[in-house]
Amino acid sequence: MFKLDNPANNLKNITHAFFLSLAITIAEPSTILPLMVHHFSESLIIVGIFASLLRGGAIVVQLYAAFHAQAYKRVLPYLRKVFFFRFLSWLLIGVSIYVIGDSHKSITLFFIGLGLFFFSFTAGFGAIYFKELQAKLFSKSYRGKTMANRQIAGSIASIISGGMTGYVLSAFTAPLNYAYLFIVSSGLMAIGFIVFSTIEEPVKNNVLSKEKHFGLFIQNALKLLKKDKRLQRQITAILLGNSYFLAMPFVILNANNSFHLTGWMLGGFITVQMLGSIIGSIFLWRKIDHYEKMLSLSIFLMIAAFCVVLLCHSAWCYGLVFFLFGIALDGFNISGMNLVIEIAPEEKRPIYTALQSNITSLGLFFPIIGGTILKFSGSYEIVYILTILLLGLGLWLSQRLR
Repeated sequence: MFKLDNPANNLKNITHAFFLSLAITIAEPSTILPLMVHHFSESLIIVGIFASLLRGGAIVVQLYAAFHAQAYKRVLPYLRKVFFFRFLSWLLIGVSIYVIGDSHKSITLFFIGLGLFFFSFTAGFGAIYFKELQAKLFSKSYRGKTMANRQIAGSIASIISGGMTGYVLSAFTAPLNYAYLFIVSSGLMAIGFIVFSTIEEPVKNNVLSKEKHFGLFIQNALKLLKKDKRLQRQITAILLGNSYFLAMPFVILNANNSFHLTGWMLGGFITVQMLGSIIGSIFLWRKIDHYEKMLSLSIFLMIAAFCVVLLCHSAWCYGLVFFLFGIALDGFNISGMNLVIEIAPEEKRPIYTALQSNITSLGLFFPIIGGTILKFSGSYEIVYILTILLLGLGLWLSQRLR
């Protein structure tokens, strides 16, 4: 018989987060990924595009996933297929860098982009199934704690990954060091996927019948969005909160221009960011039950981070910036997921989730805009100031949520 808030499911939930973070931290869009892409292309716009690809592909399919998921009594069988294709996509990146590398940089970039896109594309299905599982497995109060525990486990894994990354980047030359990182991490990622695939899922009896075709589903979803004013305000606040993507991928490139950035220093920034994640989860996010307040505080901390990087350019200042990034990013992840779960009727939960995820995920393409502004203005300060202004508007709107 299924048990709500089952500690065994909680442990598998946390284990999944640990191994997934251990793997994907090596492509962290604020540190490693921009430098890796910059190795194969000097274009800042390309850097922005690839930072978007890591997560932006999910936008394409989430509504389609919700169209089918609204009728599913169980979603875990479909999530297992998502895990398999995400593993293959990640492995493709490492293998292509190892096999092709610098001999044909444009071809290597193509396969890196292909892997990132499909890794993100399949995550669009996974996001719907994952949030549905979190809502089915855990109560409101327990869900906040297990998500904070996931963040802590993921951050600990990322600290370990930061040390490993620093060693590999220093011990091997580019691009082989990037290839080794992706190949090894794909195996670690698979462990988390396998563990989560054994989770116990209850049957959901309160489901909707699918519309006759996807177009009709879209029409009904848009009617729902037009009717629900709270959902509209929530989506707008989160989208503006995501404006940090305008500048985040370029912070590490600016740091590289300000002082000599070694492999160990890069690994140190990853570690500091994950320390911020752990401290934030323990002392902030585990203690806040009102997810509107969590969203507001996350945006405020992100504003503070960009104010620091705007005014100070030493290595210590950048350490503080990545520390604040770590706290704020976890707050965004926890609050965004729980806000939509709390306001969605059970039978319409996949639709609410897809609507919010699709619209707010437009922010994942902000790095392209940021890279374009940076290319033509040549000023990091302009990108930082614009980001702060948009975050400020998002902060104001988040404080109006009730």
